[in-house]
Amino acid sequence: MKTRTEHDSLGTVEIPAEAYWGATTQRALECFPISGLRHHPVFIDAYTMLKLAAAEANRRCGVLEPRLADAIVRACHEILDGKWRDQFVVDVFQMGAGTSIHMNVNEVLANRANELLGGAIGTYDPVSPNDHVNFGQSTNDTFPTAMRLAILLLLRDHLHEPLVQMEKAFLAKGTEFDAVVKSGRTHLQDAVPIRLGQEFRAYGEALRKCHASIAHARKGLCALGIGGSAAGTGLNTAPGYRDAVIEELKNLSGIRDLEASTDMREAMQSQRPVAEISAALRNLALELGRIANDLRLLASGPATGLAEIVLPAVAPGSSIMPGKVNPSMLECTNMVCFEVIGNDTAVAWAVGAGQLELNVMMPLMQHKVLTSIHVLGTMTRELTNRCIRGIEANEPRCRRYAESSMGLATALNTHIGYHEAGRVAKKALAEGRTLLDIVREEKLLSDDDLARALDPAILTEPGIPGKTRKERKT
Repeated sequence: MKTRTEHDSLGTVEIPAEAYWGATTQRALECFPISGLRHHPVFIDAYTMLKLAAAEANRRCGVLEPRLADAIVRACHEILDGKWRDQFVVDVFQMGAGTSIHMNVNEVLANRANELLGGAIGTYDPVSPNDHVNFGQSTNDTFPTAMRLAILLLLRDHLHEPLVQMEKAFLAKGTEFDAVVKSGRTHLQDAVPIRLGQEFRAYGEALRKCHASIAHARKGLCALGIGGSAAGTGLNTAPGYRDAVIEELKNLSGIRDLEASTDMREAMQSQRPVAEISAALRNLALELGRIANDLRLLASGPATGLAEIVLPAVAPGSSIMPGKVNPSMLECTNMVCFEVIGNDTAVAWAVGAGQLELNVMMPLMQHKVLTSIHVLGTMTRELTNRCIRGIEANEPRCRRYAESSMGLATALNTHIGYHEAGRVAKKALAEGRTLLDIVREEKLLSDDDLARALDPAILTEPGIPGKTRKERKT
């Protein structure tokens, strides 16, 4: 491999001749070959947007020569258009605070800007990665800003719409299954009747509330500490720079509620907003995993399980058992949820590891949160399209379970009392008969009263069983 020699404060470094990165990036490649994982593309987008905004702001403030600013801006637009993505080579596990990936961005932009100005890669003339691309900036204020911006972008572009569609899909199934009466279950034991549609509407409502929590948590990410430079004091930043950067970022990203943090030191020291969004994603994973487990139970069988719903078949389920079909999309969902829950634990530890003026664990935070958003968004979309929209109700099975459930005894409480109803339920279960059979046999209620009292459809709405609709309302 042909190389070029560059110099930094530690000495000389050999770099692939055609690489757009420089000495700091090369040292990171050699020191941190940890995981082979690269930064999420949206994080590169966010950092590039920030560098573009900084160049425009510094030009406007009169501290960056327009010719150099133009070249940096052109290089940024090329990256945002998808070019040079293979030049961002730093592992996600790197030196603290993200200095490695920050300098990777600075060096790529400087080399490409020099090339656009007719210069050569590796000369850093006339554009320097530190003196020009990074003017008035530090890893300590740019990394948390890029991290927050990347999370906001991925939430908007990758998770929001799939969540909306999943909520709608569950609510639509709630309407479709509204007339399907089934046995409720508590403690995995028979309980009072419920409608299948009511269960599915509750799933949609749970997801809606998770979505609202995510929307609330994202607000904290909009407060940016850019302009704080190395310690949150704004050293080496030009007057007006901070506000100019944020205005440029609003235009570039389309996120109009970005704003300057009320305290640049706090925005550098505390990464609480990242913990809040991670926790909201974890809570979504908890709910989504719970719902997936419910659907797996409801679809269990088909001959020896509950089999109250039928899931779309997406793949053969066994390498040895012919014809077996598994709840594959739901199983994958569970694994994604476990990943997100584990990511949140790592984020919590990282957020709590800040010391004095800086939290150096930010590279881990951004990797884990962006990973969680990415897998949740993709899984939510695929689960909705390949599973939820195609679920069918096994109405005869649901009705049979509802009519044979010992939970129907609850409806007899107001007619024959709790203890007598319990005796009837115990006798029915011991003899393998229905409650209706025992009540009729012992003439505990007339046929008309029994029909009204134990109508499973009536039992799924508020009121006292056996009363007329008018009586139930009053």
